[in-house]
Order: sequence, then C-alpha cells, then structure tokens
Amino acid sequence: MRIAASVLTLFCVSLAGNSRAADPALRQRAAEGLKKAVDSFQNEVSCEGGYLWRYSEDLQRREGEGKASATTVWVQPPGTPSVGMALLGAYEATGEEHYLEAARRTGMCLVRGQLASGGWDYRIEFDSKERARYAYRVEPAQKGKLRNTSTLDDDATQAALRMLMRLDKALEFRDEKIHEAAMFALARLIEVQYPNGAWPQRFDSPPDPKQFPVKKASYPESWSRTYPGVDYKTFYTFNDNAMNDVIDVMFEAWRTYGDEKYRASAELAGGFILLAQMPDPQPGWAQQYNADMQPAWARKFEPPSITGGEAYGVVRALFQLYRETGDKKYLEPIPRAIAYYRSSLLPNGQLARFYELKTNRPLYFTKDYQLTYSDADMPTHYAFKTGDWTESAQRQYDQLVKLSPEPLRPEGPRKPGKASAKLISQVESVLSAMDSRGRWVEEGKLHYQGENDPTRKVIDCTTFIRNVGVLSAYLATKGD
Repeated sequence: MRIAASVLTLFCVSLAGNSRAADPALRQRAAEGLKKAVDSFQNEVSCEGGYLWRYSEDLQRREGEGKASATTVWVQPPGTPSVGMALLGAYEATGEEHYLEAARRTGMCLVRGQLASGGWDYRIEFDSKERARYAYRVEPAQKGKLRNTSTLDDDATQAALRMLMRLDKALEFRDEKIHEAAMFALARLIEVQYPNGAWPQRFDSPPDPKQFPVKKASYPESWSRTYPGVDYKTFYTFNDNAMNDVIDVMFEAWRTYGDEKYRASAELAGGFILLAQMPDPQPGWAQQYNADMQPAWARKFEPPSITGGEAYGVVRALFQLYRETGDKKYLEPIPRAIAYYRSSLLPNGQLARFYELKTNRPLYFTKDYQLTYSDADMPTHYAFKTGDWTESAQRQYDQLVKLSPEPLRPEGPRKPGKASAKLISQVESVLSAMDSRGRWVEEGKLHYQGENDPTRKVIDCTTFIRNVGVLSAYLATKGD
C-alpha cells in the first residue's frame, strides 16, 4: 500500500509539473517578473551599465572586493560581466530586444573600462577625477604615470572578454565598439602569451621573448623560507585558475570567430601545462613559476611549493583540451598526477594547499605569516587546505580515456524541453521572494564596511544572477 501510494504521489507530481509547465498564468508571471527585475536592477542599482557585488538595501553602502563608491563598478565575478551574462541569457531565452539592449549597455560599460594594455583591472571608475588616473583605451591619451595593468587574476579580464564575445555574437558582430573591444583584448592576450604558452598574472606590455626561454619544470637547488618581497606579476601563473580561464576564453574565441589563431593559442597553453608538470618525486604543479621554470614565491603566504589546490584546475584544463582537440597527449600526465596527489592526502582526507619541494611535507603559515609545518595557527583569509578532488578526477579520466580520440565538445545548444517540477518550484520561489519593486532583498551583511556597519538587508548580484537564470531557463522551455 505504501509503495502504491508513493508511486501515485510521484505520478501526480509529474502530472502537476507538466500541467504547471504549460500554465499560461505562471509563464506570464515569470515573464513580467523577469522584466521587472531587470528594469529595477538597471534603473536603481547600475552605474553606467555596470555593477558591484552587493549593496545595502537603501544603496547607500556598496562593495565589490572592497568598499566602493557610487561611481565604481567591479569586473571580477559576480560583478559587471557576470550580470551581463545573465542579461544575455534572458535575451537568448525570450528573444526580447529589451534584454539585448540591457546587455549592450553593460557591454559598453566594459568597453569604457578596458585599459590601453588590452584587458581590465578589478574595477572601473566613472568619477572624472578617479578616471583620470587610469589609461582607459577609449579616453584621450594623457601624460603622466597612469594605471595600465591588466589582470588575469580572479577571472577579471577573462570574464569581461567572455561577456563581450557573447554579446558581439548576439549583435551579429555589427556593433563596432563592442566588436573592436573584443578583438583588441584577444589580440593583446596573444601578444602577451609567453613563448612557452603561459600567461602572466598581470600585464601592461608584451614580454621580451629572450628573457623567457622554453624549459621544462625543475626544482631549485634551494629556496628562501623567508618571503623575499618579489614582484611576481610576470610569473607563469596557475594561481586562482588564471591560465585555465584564458584557455577557456581562447577556445570560446575560436568558436565565436572561427579564427584558428585562437585555438592555436589555447593549444600552446596546453603545451605549457605539459612542460609545467614537475618531475618525480612530485609530478604535480606549482601555483606559479619564474622564468627558469621553477616554483617561486608570490604573495607572503604563497611559497615555492607543489599545490594541492590549483592542481585540480590544471587537470580540468587538460580534460578540456582533450575534449576540444581529441589529442591524447593531454591525458598522459593525469594518472601520474592523480596517484601523486592521492598519496599526499592529509590524515583528515584533505589536501594541503602547499607541499614542500622534494620532501612533500605540508606547508602552512602562522597568523603572523611565518612559514611552518604546523596547521595550529593559520590565518583564516586563505584556504591552506582543500578538499580531495582525486576521486572526481579519476572518474572523469576513466570516462574520457574510453572515448574515441576525436573532439568531444557537444555541438550547439540543446533544444529546450518541458519544465521540470523542480524548475517550476524554483520559479515560484523566485517570484515569491521578489518585492513590489522587482528586487530580491535578503537578510545579510556587507563585508568591507567595518564592524559597526548597520546593514542587515542587502541586494546581492549573485542572487540576481541566479534568479534571473531560473526565470530565463523556465521561459526557454516549451509551453505545451
């Protein structure tokens, strides 16, 4: 009887889900809610088409990865490019030009924030005094020392470029300013790519190839246990998945524009990953390498070491390279890397962020940034331990290695089906959480306003992006 009742319940839920998927009233509410949310975010929250990370409910206090003014927008996700992608998703789901124009406005914000060096800083300034300190590409050339360093850290330049490329395609490559900005950024990324295929964390001009010879990774004879205060922006950088994100951008550029030079750039970077795998006894990867292709210091809590954190991003980049190219050379390093990291698991089943070169002892820092083997007094702002990703990587490897060595990327978007009961439930929750002005205001605090900040309710870009995505996904489904 219980089994029969359970089956009947599931059957009724399925019928209800299918019925509600075709419910014109819900579809109308979702369409109206999406428009209201986008209009509210544009008209009340946006600055020149750009966005930060979160705001107090009254918009008097704002922040990205730091306190921000009303004339500042953020590039790092979930800032301006991420909101722009959500707007493009709304356009692609509905076909309504209203959302394409909203996305174009956000794209133009990124155009105005592009530096002369080709990429983007973490933030874009629109106050005239602050703006005059930056070498923005669209501004008249000014004398003096201006900020012109593009960053690949935290997916800043990469996220901006992804959004502009997707917008360029949606506009059928007819918007000259959008197209020009994307082309300029892609050209600069190729120019600043090192001969060995790597990219730096930050750049302002192309490197001198003579200073960056192509070498395989090796261990230094010795390294300082004391932070030397080096300038690490030119180092070959996996930290925060910087290089992996550029590889993704280059493959996307190849698919968008059909130019083989972008695919070639991605594959050149794949060659660097192969060069960067350390020899035994630690066949993993470092966060960053100097020009001698040896692990090196970056920030005061990032020593020369083998990383258990960024290594998973490197492995995932190798999976992507194999799926895009079908070349099994990108799978070859993975079994050795997985075996090494699996043997390096801590007693609690996690991986250390840093393993000492050659000895493989886990490295940590004290709260006053002294290098140590003990995890008893670690700073809390940084993850010195990470989860075990080896099982997931092994499963993905086992699946890929069985498949034919041909490009494995899915061709084109899937055709929309009917909305699931789960999606419908999410739509109803999203709509019920929206206030009369089209906002999603939630309980929360700001992170960079000081201990006495009175904020208790916030408007969060992450929530906006997620909820717009839910409504867009539902409106893209079949209504019958």
